Amino acid sequence: MHAPHAPIGHAVFETVLGFMGIAWSEAGLTRLCLPQRSRDAVERRLLRHAAAEQPAQPEPQWVTELIASIKAYAAGEDVNFSGVPVDLSGVDEFRLAIYDAARKLAFGETTTYGELAKRAGHAGLARETGAALGANPVPLVIPCHRILAAGGKIGGFSAPGGSATKEKMLAMEGVRVGPPPAAQGSFGFYVFLY
Repeated sequence: MHAPHAPIGHAVFETVLGFMGIAWSEAGLTRLCLPQRSRDAVERRLLRHAAAEQPAQPEPQWVTELIASIKAYAAGEDVNFSGVPVDLSGVDEFRLAIYDAARKLAFGETTTYGELAKRAGHAGLARETGAALGANPVPLVIPCHRILAAGGKIGGFSAPGGSATKEKMLAMEGVRVGPPPAAQGSFGFYVFLY
């Protein structure tokens, strides 16, 4: 496990779903914040997690392309984020394996926590896989929303809006699942998806 690289920049931008944000280091993407109602809410979330400073130099080309791709995804386009450089320094080997396996899931493709654990070489560790995905610093690029609980149930989601957000993201990709558990009701993000 390597020490995390220091973030060198961040950006907050508006999509049709709401405001989103990213932070990056010289090695790649370090944080992605899913839609919220306000620019300030995203900015606070980014700075709390990433302590990113605005870059003195222009954004790297891959950042400009990523922002355009996120906006396209939010507008309903099939976008492949597998080529985005991600800086996962400081992340343990188990989570790296889980994240790598998750990144191989295509737009609209889902699997279960148990199956993802198996694909990552950690069969039998579905619960630990769920915990690893709950700590995912770059949702969407590492598509943790595409991982379902056993029996095709929606499962949890640690982003704003909880399982309702996960269900809406999957619906944008053409995947239909059952209603979210009552304990994971939505707020904020939910209204942007209609």
